[in-house]
Amino acid sequence: MEIDSVAAGSCSKENQLIYKEWFEFADSDGDGRITGSDAIKFFSMSNLPRPELKQFFGVSVNENSCCSFRRSYADADAVLITDADLNADAVPSSMKRTRVWAIADAKRQGYLGFKDFIVAMQLVSLAQTGHEISHDVLHSDVDFKNMNPPVMEGLGVLMAKKKHSSSKSNDLSVNGSPSADASLTAHWFSSKSSKKISLSSVTSIVDGLKRLYIQKLKPLEVAYRFNDFVSPLLTNSDFDAKPMVMLLGAHIGPEPTTDRFVVVMSGPDERSIPGNTVAVQADMPFSGLTTFGTAFLSKFECSQMPHPLLEHVAFVDTPGVLSGEKQRTQRAYDFTGVTSWFASKCDLILLLFDPHKLDVSDEFKRVISSLRGHDDKIRVVLNKADQVDTQQLMRVYGALMWSLGKVLNTPEVSRVYIGSFSDKPINEAATGPIGRELFEKEQDDLLADLKDIPKKACDRRINEFVKRARAAKIHACIISHLKKEMPAIMGKAKAQQKLIDNLEDVFGKVQREHHLPKGVFPNVEQFREVLSGYNIDKFEKLKPKMLQTVDDMLGYDIPELLKNFRNPYD
Repeated sequence: MEIDSVAAGSCSKENQLIYKEWFEFADSDGDGRITGSDAIKFFSMSNLPRPELKQFFGVSVNENSCCSFRRSYADADAVLITDADLNADAVPSSMKRTRVWAIADAKRQGYLGFKDFIVAMQLVSLAQTGHEISHDVLHSDVDFKNMNPPVMEGLGVLMAKKKHSSSKSNDLSVNGSPSADASLTAHWFSSKSSKKISLSSVTSIVDGLKRLYIQKLKPLEVAYRFNDFVSPLLTNSDFDAKPMVMLLGAHIGPEPTTDRFVVVMSGPDERSIPGNTVAVQADMPFSGLTTFGTAFLSKFECSQMPHPLLEHVAFVDTPGVLSGEKQRTQRAYDFTGVTSWFASKCDLILLLFDPHKLDVSDEFKRVISSLRGHDDKIRVVLNKADQVDTQQLMRVYGALMWSLGKVLNTPEVSRVYIGSFSDKPINEAATGPIGRELFEKEQDDLLADLKDIPKKACDRRINEFVKRARAAKIHACIISHLKKEMPAIMGKAKAQQKLIDNLEDVFGKVQREHHLPKGVFPNVEQFREVLSGYNIDKFEKLKPKMLQTVDDMLGYDIPELLKNFRNPYD
């Protein structure tokens, strides 16, 4: 259950009106978000001591966040506590009591919206009355509805002064033009947008990434055609999209398997939107799918429905992976390419297996291979496990791990969730009481993993952005090297074919020349296939300044951005 549905949703209408006025007062720039600087001014009126306020707003850094940047922006005194630590006995109670900002800013966005602000205010009120503050308090028997607002000393006087000054300024502006405060981000992706937006204009980590993309990464991608070879250029909706979970696997059952990709999202009513329409909607992050052609778009649709869960996460249901004779019937579109595209956009990938069919088909192998680079997102689910007895289940589990070991080709053992994930009761005749207990624990673990997705969405965007920046840099090095190897006048066609045929050697030279890690280079065969349709002589030469800009972004700008959204009292 989400925080706003517990605490904020239980707030009385009278208190909501009070908090609305407070929120508008605290939001100094009127962007609908309270960031660290606003928080310091406003929450200091709670009269809690400054050392207490410093911990009071302790930022929780998730274990899956951008760990490589921690040393760059985390001071020795910074409070770095993982979600797992929150309930650990090793954490002192004094530290558990200081979780207000981390609890209210559950999605790690670096700011508080109005609902988050209500949660923070209710937690401040609890702290002032001596309550212990932790995640558990939101689900306790505290009467949030009848709780009095916290005491904020001097707030009434300041609000009265602000109202007086604003009414005075309104009287002076008789013939003034209306000030339409359009969001900065609405203009960042337009052709007429300003190239320079100061960091002080950024009010969330996601907005900061948008700014960095437009100013520093996108020019490199455009110059070296990154969008043609690797991934389409990002749009506003790519940054603002809700987290997604992709379900992938062979469908086992008597009824025909689905033959299309279906994205299940939140909407005002139940309806289905055809793929061609979805791909051109600016508010949806699926414009990149147009590169797979109309054959795919005819097999793609979006199903919308009003549901609380879909307000926080979307689901991607994929077609059943073909096996046996059906593999000989080629699909009309690049199934592996589409799956890889969704994998890069999703926050979690569930590989579904059935105990009655564990063999991994050729198509499934290709699909799993296309997920490389997204290993941290993959979770394996052995469904319908209650259809076999305990002894058979042990053998099935061993066979599944052996099959996955050959396909995933990693030394680490994948996490496998075992159970019967449906609305039907567990078949205890086959599993026995021990099996039932196991399945319930496994189901709880999987649900906990899914519930963490919205909280980790911001961390995931940072990680994906960094991966994309590194991939774009390597791509630019490859393209510029190919350009450099082309002759000036004669024999261009022959030289191009030789470069395409010896692409492995080209990658090796680029790796040694720029001291790049081998594992982050693109797939040779896929790159060769795309490269065959281009004239290498038309590519751009190496622009060291562009590469340095991306290096500076990775080394300085992103750590500085994250630093601005940590504890505002540090």
